[in-house]
Formats: sequence, structure tokens, C-alpha cells
Amino acid sequence: MDQTAVRLHAPATASAPALALRPWCPEDAPELVVLHRDEVLRRWIRSVVDGEAEAVRWVRAQERGWREGDRFAFAVVEAGQRHGRHGRDGDPAVDGPLVGHAVLKRPESGGPAAEVGYWTAGHARGRGVAPRALDALTTWAFTTFAADGLVRLELLHSAGNSASCRVARKCGYPLTALRPAAPPRFPLDAHLHTRLSPT
Repeated sequence: MDQTAVRLHAPATASAPALALRPWCPEDAPELVVLHRDEVLRRWIRSVVDGEAEAVRWVRAQERGWREGDRFAFAVVEAGQRHGRHGRDGDPAVDGPLVGHAVLKRPESGGPAAEVGYWTAGHARGRGVAPRALDALTTWAFTTFAADGLVRLELLHSAGNSASCRVARKCGYPLTALRPAAPPRFPLDAHLHTRLSPT
């Protein structure tokens, strides 16, 4: 899939601007480092970035996921605003600041299930970033991979992360199972939410 052609949109609200979801790019690395200094974010995510070299490696891993077709990661940004250097419409240069991350993990092409995940930047919490990004990602996933057999999306989060639980339920992902901790990869008990394709 050509990642440069993919750009998703989420509508504005009464108190927050519209969002765009686009693939991560190397120019995002410095801003990513700043966002990962947030202690609340670091508490809940598995892959923490410390320093620009790590951020560049992380972005390259997201780009590799697009090429290999098993991980489709999006930077969530405020849409349609000038930010940094000038560029063409749709470039990072004309997007607003980073406000989050959303990802579709599809390790088995043609399989019935995939996993979604997300996080919100500390400065953007309380503005509906996560639910709007998750709604856009969910619609894209079911539309894009329907012919490839995708019928179920799973969302896994730490059981103590009540904010993520609220986002999942709001976006039509009911709680379907409790998963016990399985260190070292999953050190905490988790909630599994599941959403089925509407078709």
C-alpha cells in the first residue's frame, strides 16, 4: 500500500479543530520526543521514545510496517494549519501540531482480525482526539480490508486505564474479555474490546 496516498479525516467539534491522520515521517521525530516526555503517556504505552535517535528509529519502524503491510501507523495532527516550513497540501509542513497516534496492526494478511491502538498527546487531552481518531481508523480499516477478509477489530488496554476504556466504549468497542498479565510483554492485566464489521 502506498502510504503517501493515505490521509484520513476526523471532523471538528465545538471546542477543537478537525484532525488529519497521516503516516508518520522522519520530520516528526523532534516533536515525538517532546510528546514522550509526558509521564501519563509513558505510564500506558509499551514503546517509549527517549531522544531523537530513538524517535527516528521508531518512525522508521512505522514506515517499515506500511511497506510490509502488517502495521499501519498514523500521526494524528490538527488539520489544515500552517506549522513549521512551507510545503504542499497534505505534507507535514502544512499540518498543525501532533496531537496523537493511531495504529492498525494486521500481522496476518487475509485473517479475520486486526488490532487497533491509540494515544493522545498530553497537551491535547480532553479535546476528543482519541475517539475521533479511532472512529476514522475503524472506518478506514473495515473499508480498506473488507475484501481481504477483515471482520473484527480488537482493542487491548491496561485494565487500570479507565480513559482508554471510555474511548473504546464510546467508539462502539464493548468490553468482551479480561486478560491476565503475561510478563514481560504484557506486565498488567488488560481489557479486550471488540468491534465487528457493520457489513
